[in-house]
Amino acid sequence: MKRSINLWQLLGFASASLGGTLLHFLYEWTGKVIFVAPFSGVNESTWEHMKLLFVPMLIFAVVQRFFFRDREDFWCVKLRGILLGLVLIPVLFYTYNGVIGSSPDWINIAIFFISAAAAYIYEARLFNEKRLTCRSPKFAIAVLCIIALLFVVFTFATPQIGIFKDPLTGTYGI
Repeated sequence: MKRSINLWQLLGFASASLGGTLLHFLYEWTGKVIFVAPFSGVNESTWEHMKLLFVPMLIFAVVQRFFFRDREDFWCVKLRGILLGLVLIPVLFYTYNGVIGSSPDWINIAIFFISAAAAYIYEARLFNEKRLTCRSPKFAIAVLCIIALLFVVFTFATPQIGIFKDPLTGTYGI
């Protein structure tokens, strides 16, 4: 079973990496079609890069759940992994920028992949150890739904704070 979990997590990392990369460009590729905006990157802000990780990880989790029906801890593990990935993106980005003063594109890309890898490695560890007690899978699902809702809402009603600011244009949201 351990080998199977690790394979699933590797597939998850691959799908999040590919999916996030495609979603980075999808809004532009579709001519800025508005219904694409809630789940794709609409600018180069840190928040939008977090969305690029969240969407493919959530979609993969929904698919993976069909194969992990016997795991009561599934949604709690997924919530923790997704939260880790989402937190790492701004932490690594702002730490690196704070120390160096700027970051080339290849560093920003690396931060995305490092965050995705860390999230899936952490999930694999939790799945393999089977020590996590999930008291409320429904709560974990609710938190994931709230995060998804925030990504949609903040795409159109963007707070005017740094994490939402596009460093290239100085704009917020769409």
